[in-house]
Amino acid sequence: MKCPTLRVGHHKTICDCVVGAALCDRPLYAREKPVWRGRGGRATSPVVRPSSLQPSPPAFLIAPLAALADTSLVELIRDIGRRILRLTVYVGGLTVMIGRLLASLPQILGSARLVVYQMLTMGVRSLPLIILTSVFTGAVSAWQAAYQFQNFVPMRFLGTAVGKAIVIELAPVLTALVVAGRVGASIAAELGTMRVTEQIDALEVMGVDPVRYLVMPRVTSGAIMLPVLVLFSDFVAILGALVVAVLMVNLSATTFLNGVKLFFHMSDMYAGLFKASIFGIIISLIGCYQGFQTRGGAEGVGRSTTGAVVIASVLILISDYLIATMLFRV
Repeated sequence: MKCPTLRVGHHKTICDCVVGAALCDRPLYAREKPVWRGRGGRATSPVVRPSSLQPSPPAFLIAPLAALADTSLVELIRDIGRRILRLTVYVGGLTVMIGRLLASLPQILGSARLVVYQMLTMGVRSLPLIILTSVFTGAVSAWQAAYQFQNFVPMRFLGTAVGKAIVIELAPVLTALVVAGRVGASIAAELGTMRVTEQIDALEVMGVDPVRYLVMPRVTSGAIMLPVLVLFSDFVAILGALVVAVLMVNLSATTFLNGVKLFFHMSDMYAGLFKASIFGIIISLIGCYQGFQTRGGAEGVGRSTTGAVVIASVLILISDYLIATMLFRV
């Protein structure tokens, strides 16, 4: 259709359609383009080839879309900034607690009774759960390894594969995750309750350092007791794998145990215990820090407990990879 509002002036050609280029079939060659003058001084429009046409979006859509894009981009940048700021504050506060913890270590002998009590709570009372978890860990490891070995690898190497996997990786990591769910949550809930009921503030008023009295015994006991739990887990998991190998894979106990001893190195055991000690420190430290940062009553205690388990579990897996790359060379 012809544009009813096309005006040809002395210096420019303008389309004044209410709907603009959305419905007008006359090409917009130009706002602010000079007009050619032909013979006799008459104004003529320049010839525009179809290949040079540049369709424009509807004018009523441009402003809302631009505003929406600007708002979304700004909100995204703000959200990223808030997350980075929270992470920075969290890492800074955790670093300060670690510094105060290291400063209180020379007084560990004066807190021996507290350390022994925390070792009882974190280690001895976690033993039944660790034994139950380890039995089925070894059993499923033996069964899956036998399934993978059939028709490819001799079954006499079943004990070798299962023993290596349990001692180096499965026992330390799974034990740490179980303890993080049980002990890490307990520490965060206990200290979080003390924070919201102002018991930690009362300790500070009485001149007692909360880090020395509450954090140091828990971190020390975690570093000591988790390797002990991993030793129990190694033994029980290999025993569970032996039962499965004998009863379900029809492998003799002698063949399985010879396979375990075939490529066993004490360095593998030491590496697993070292990882367990690091995991124990992570679990205790994160639980204590989450408890100290609790705000908001019972709801805040629940958030701190959940955060302690999640953060400790993630840090366990990350540190497991980092330690493996440092201790084991391919």
